[in-house]
Amino acid sequence: MGKRLPDWFKQRIPRVDEIADVSYVLRDLKLNTVCQSALCPNMCQCFAKKTATFMIMGDVCTRNCTFCAITKGKPSPLDNGEPERIATAVKRLGLEYVVITSVTRDDLDDGGASHFARTIETVRLVCPGTKVEVLIPDFQGLDAAIETVINAKPSVINHNIETVPRLYSQVRPLAGYRRSLDLLSSIKKIDPGMVTKSGLMLGLGEKREEVIEVMKELRKAGCNLITLGQYLAPSSQHHPVINYVTPKEFSGYIQPALEMGFSGIASAPLVRSSYKAAELYQQGRPCA
Repeated sequence: MGKRLPDWFKQRIPRVDEIADVSYVLRDLKLNTVCQSALCPNMCQCFAKKTATFMIMGDVCTRNCTFCAITKGKPSPLDNGEPERIATAVKRLGLEYVVITSVTRDDLDDGGASHFARTIETVRLVCPGTKVEVLIPDFQGLDAAIETVINAKPSVINHNIETVPRLYSQVRPLAGYRRSLDLLSSIKKIDPGMVTKSGLMLGLGEKREEVIEVMKELRKAGCNLITLGQYLAPSSQHHPVINYVTPKEFSGYIQPALEMGFSGIASAPLVRSSYKAAELYQQGRPCA
């Protein structure tokens, strides 16, 4: 189902020289970003600001989510030199705040939690002043894996709920809505002071009341920060865009979120998980 993008998606395209620094560092250090692999519409704008969301553990995912552009299949073995190269990139780019995510690695005993931990710890060692936000998979609900990441002391742990429960079988067939909620709850039980974050894509066929209900459940799980953005289909083979949510409709989620107790929300068509992550983190710290 092809749909023409509404006018509100128009952005200034940065000049090539504005994104050259980040592009060179990524190529030189042989690093992946979710910006490139997931075809993020904000990629050029972020690269122009000398930032990117690093994607660790390869560029092949073991899950088959129908919304995602990342390649599905059998991943390669972990690259033990990757944490150091991520830290080198953070230092070269002078990042004060970095977001690190990954493909889902159900082939690994701990889902890659120990690799996340090594990456966080290496970045902190090389760039001690840098805040590290991680966007993690569900680790198949393994508490030990979640603890491993928490013990590495990231500044924020993000795990996206992605959509409403009714659509999980279509959108995230190998994931579980309740498992994701339980993961966020577990983080708070293990470390009540940890800032947690989650996000949803809109335009997949959900209804407003369903989104509000998910937001309520996220708050019950102790989630501090939330992002809402428009789903864009990577190709005709992916889940179709059912509707384009207007900027006004996105804005309509802000007040309810704050009234529920979220300390920060980013809600607009072009919002993605790492959208203005540093600014959202500043809002999230005081929330219980």
